[in-house]
Amino acid sequence: MKKVLIFFTALIITACAERPAIKSGDLLFVGLPMDFSLDTTSMSSGIVAATGDGSDINYIHTAILESANDTIWIIDATIKRGVARYPLQDFLKDFTLRDGSYPLFEVYRFKNGPKDLVENAKKAIGEPYDVYFLPDNGARYCTELVRDSYLDENGVPILPAAPMNFKGPDGEFPVYWQQLFASINSTIPQDTLGTNPQDMIKSPLLRKVDIDVTNL
Repeated sequence: MKKVLIFFTALIITACAERPAIKSGDLLFVGLPMDFSLDTTSMSSGIVAATGDGSDINYIHTAILESANDTIWIIDATIKRGVARYPLQDFLKDFTLRDGSYPLFEVYRFKNGPKDLVENAKKAIGEPYDVYFLPDNGARYCTELVRDSYLDENGVPILPAAPMNFKGPDGEFPVYWQQLFASINSTIPQDTLGTNPQDMIKSPLLRKVDIDVTNL
């Protein structure tokens, strides 16, 4: 009996040791079904059904994760907060949908390490959110903050800028983007040079990490 208890204790310890943990500099992506509307009261089944390359998912936001002082922190740029640092639990509250469910959360990690991503991002705290998605205008949007903070030894962004794409696989703008930009009286900045979550999540510099941030 004693040997059995020791065996199962060893199994539990091994499982816990192998469980991935958040590392400072990880990126947290937020996804919704392509047909998700701001007017809906519940999630579409699209999240559950989405598999493979994520073509059924509209990635709408990217945040930087920081693990410090036994707390998981978010550093990101949102319309609500501007560029800010705050606890993960507040982030989860901000992104809770009207029916009480969560969108899709996926964690990605830079293969070659985060460099000074977190510390560089903190320098932008207090800046407003860039609702116009334009470069170098004293404001930041979510993936702009990531790109501007992930630099090589010469201070040059490692992640490339490219014409931004907000369209779905069918060539149409997902309902979410149409409604969001209409709410701020701005046109969708399709093809403006910059970055967006839909493209950033496909970067070969990143790898997915199996972490459920809602259970941390």
